Amino acid sequence: MSRVTVQTLQSAPEAARPFLENALKANGYLPNLLGVLANAPAALETYLTVSALNGKAELSLGEREVVQLIAATHHGCSFCVAGHTAVGLNKARLSQEVVDALRAGTQLPDARLEALADFAREVIATRGDVSDTIYEAFQAAGFSESNALEVILGVSLATLCNFANVFARTSLNPELEKYHWQRPAQ
Repeated sequence: MSRVTVQTLQSAPEAARPFLENALKANGYLPNLLGVLANAPAALETYLTVSALNGKAELSLGEREVVQLIAATHHGCSFCVAGHTAVGLNKARLSQEVVDALRAGTQLPDARLEALADFAREVIATRGDVSDTIYEAFQAAGFSESNALEVILGVSLATLCNFANVFARTSLNPELEKYHWQRPAQ
């Protein structure tokens, strides 16, 4: 159960309602993440705006989903892992093997995506102070300077929703239940 109110279209602050209405139309349901963020309409608008900007990146949807899953697993956000598993499999058409490796935190079976994942992991772990070795491997895999900054954009987006969900203990929507993820015991 969420420890922060999960707003609905009817209960949300007036400033949040147009964003929730659009999300409901786009998804067919209202993700609980948006219901949580609706408590602070500026946070909801920021998330949706940055998400739209991230969607304009040169990185493909699949590559952006790799970044989102790396961040969500690193930050321990069960809600985001479930949501991005659904997007990764159903919209980005990432293979089950790639998604399973991302969820498990193991090496990806695709060398290009592994270079992307390594770069994203290091962006998070070093707060951007990526080693020359990791950056060179990222570039050798065909990624550009622009793509490096797009990974950082994706991490910034993930940080907002991951931290909000972890804080709120956002419960999964029934639509995401089959993608449930729990951080492995450490």
